[in-house]
Amino acid sequence: MATRNVVLTPHQEQVIHDLVQSGRYQNASEVMREGLRLLEQRVAEDAAKIEALRQAASIGIMDLEHERFTHLSEEGLEHYLNELSVEAALPTGEKH
Repeated sequence: MATRNVVLTPHQEQVIHDLVQSGRYQNASEVMREGLRLLEQRVAEDAAKIEALRQAASIGIMDLEHERFTHLSEEGLEHYLNELSVEAALPTGEKH
């Protein structure tokens, strides 16, 4: 395994120490590897969220280009959003 030197703040050093002392990890390297696994997971989740947003934006743009939308007044939008909130609060599959 590769060896790296890292500079830690006193707080980070204390967190590592406390986790090792708790018995959850055997040493600082295990703590650091777990932290990197979690970071890797978060980066992958963020990338998936960005891709989903890109796809949703693309669909929205296509709908606008093909005039597949409904014009709403301010009151109409408020009513529509209120209806969505009511439906979202209902048990799954139930309509009001």
